[in-house]
Amino acid sequence: MSDRYEQTARLAAEYGQEHLLRFYDSLSDDAKTRLLDQIERLDFPAIAALASEAAGSLAASGALAPIEALDMESMTPEQRELLTEKGWSLLREGKVAALVVAGGQGSRLGHDGPKGTFDIGLPSGKSLFQLQAERLLGLSAQAGRTVPWYVMTSPENNAETVRFFDSHGCFGYKPEDVYMLEQQALPSLDASGRILLSAPGEIGLAPSGNGDAFASLKRSGALADMLRRGVEWVFYYNVDNALIRIADPLFVGAAAFYNNPIATKAADKTFPEEKVGILVQKDGRPAVVEYTDVPKELLYETDGGGQYVYRLGNLSIHLFRLDFIQQYADAGVPYHAAHKKIATVDEKGERLVPEAPNAYKFETFIFDFFPLAERMTVLKIRREEEFAPVKNKDGDDSPHTARRLLFDLHRKWLEQAGFKPPEGRDIEISPLVSYAGEGLTPEIVRSFAEQTDRKR
Repeated sequence: MSDRYEQTARLAAEYGQEHLLRFYDSLSDDAKTRLLDQIERLDFPAIAALASEAAGSLAASGALAPIEALDMESMTPEQRELLTEKGWSLLREGKVAALVVAGGQGSRLGHDGPKGTFDIGLPSGKSLFQLQAERLLGLSAQAGRTVPWYVMTSPENNAETVRFFDSHGCFGYKPEDVYMLEQQALPSLDASGRILLSAPGEIGLAPSGNGDAFASLKRSGALADMLRRGVEWVFYYNVDNALIRIADPLFVGAAAFYNNPIATKAADKTFPEEKVGILVQKDGRPAVVEYTDVPKELLYETDGGGQYVYRLGNLSIHLFRLDFIQQYADAGVPYHAAHKKIATVDEKGERLVPEAPNAYKFETFIFDFFPLAERMTVLKIRREEEFAPVKNKDGDDSPHTARRLLFDLHRKWLEQAGFKPPEGRDIEISPLVSYAGEGLTPEIVRSFAEQTDRKR
């Protein structure tokens, strides 16, 4: 055996992980090298700490109180105009960047590939990535300045995401304005704290969660790139939101006007038990608490108007001031352990797909940075206009519900522009034509009317 193998074996054994080399002798030379590379990159003391996290709990503790929010619906036209123009000013000056969290796969949707490459079934056949690229391009054209786009992938889907962008010419974006960065991955652990093998020569790794975003920006050089460009605000969002209004000028303006380190969009939950985190004040600081961790008496508490007090749902649409990201890029946030069914190998090296949860995966969440800010700007929005998550193959939060929301929104835009499409006719408006319902001139509306007439 080589000296390298002997050193790696001693290190693994020191932390009770000697099983990682159980199948070493049966591997090819290349596979042996890859496995040793993987093991050497592991932070064994940190992994030992993760094992103790699996037995712990991160349930809510501390005094909870409602958080104050600006209601977009309650703003006067003058207020909206003031904030929107402030946002446009920052966009025109190149002070805004967009960061999409796109490390997930589309397996729950029956899609073999990164979730951003998924086509939700629109007439245009556009993927989530293309819809978002075109929204950003449309916004950039109005601002006269390109919004740089940072795409956070995972080790699992990075190569395929890069190929997808390359094969589609970055959807019209200049390659120098699209920055790919890769989040870290963490090993999955069984109940005894042993690292799972996904194959005889492969450690089972899972993306470390969206809470790795700040560290990934710094580690990849993306943070330095933002500083070079003069960026002051970073718009953060999840790739699976089919209606995401990226770098919305009103939102950007509100964030800059109040100048808190973080701004977030929120919407009323549809019912108290809806499986979405709740925006609150916890011990006087902004926070997100999972609905399962809110005491029942608070979950159903109502105000004088009969509305639920704790109703502001976290939509994972945020703006972060860049100096805040710089300050906390190396800050540790807690890991959340999830008990999952994770494929591994048995003692003979054969693939084993468990029927019940057999191991823990670990993630950090972006909202765990919220309490590091004294205050946060919360903007309450119309959910049906900006939030269409695509998480499930069928039912709620599925491609069907996302398509329906998009069609209904685009129909509304045309009606506001003076054209009423026939009932039952699905309407899709390219993001290159309109970002949020603006710019639908009589000529454009007339073209939709002509298309409708031809389809009758």
